[in-house]
Amino acid sequence: MPRRKVFLVLVREASPADDCAAPAAVRPGGTDDASSGARPSAFVVLGCRVSVDAEGRLQGALGRRARAAASAYLQRGDAHAVVVVSGGRRWSNVVEADALALELARLDVPARAVVRERCSLSTRDNARFAARVLARRGIARATVVTCDWHLPRAVALFGREGMEVEGLPVSPGSAPWTRRLWRWGRERVLAWAQLRPS
Repeated sequence: MPRRKVFLVLVREASPADDCAAPAAVRPGGTDDASSGARPSAFVVLGCRVSVDAEGRLQGALGRRARAAASAYLQRGDAHAVVVVSGGRRWSNVVEADALALELARLDVPARAVVRERCSLSTRDNARFAARVLARRGIARATVVTCDWHLPRAVALFGREGMEVEGLPVSPGSAPWTRRLWRWGRERVLAWAQLRPS
């Protein structure tokens, strides 16, 4: 009896919540904002280390960023607003964007408004991939939410991607002077490396 060769092909299905993989320009549960004539506003929340308390709520810088974004979203009162949660790094097997999306849901931001960008591994990636996510929705303006010491470089990198952005600075919390000095130096080195004229 002739042998038959069987090939198993594994295909990764694009999740509607994983905007890195999903090619559609339509928000889940909605219509294409660009074609419908709506001009939605947008927030982009940048990821960082994931830390949770005993109840699973975000702590540290990421928790403060989520709370600031949720407060700004709810105050704006725009039914068409989009909140892009940007970050693909895993911390204890939890992806930054997924942790942010869960926390925003706890803070009463509707799931339909949240888009997870799970590809970025750096601030430059945040800008590149979030800009693409928003461009597919016809959005060229956004409010970037991150820690105040990180905001100048983040805003500049989003501008490099053709976005018109404003920053929403988040308090970094208490930190020893050595940590603050390290942040200051690191940001200036990275800004020089990433933003200098080519």
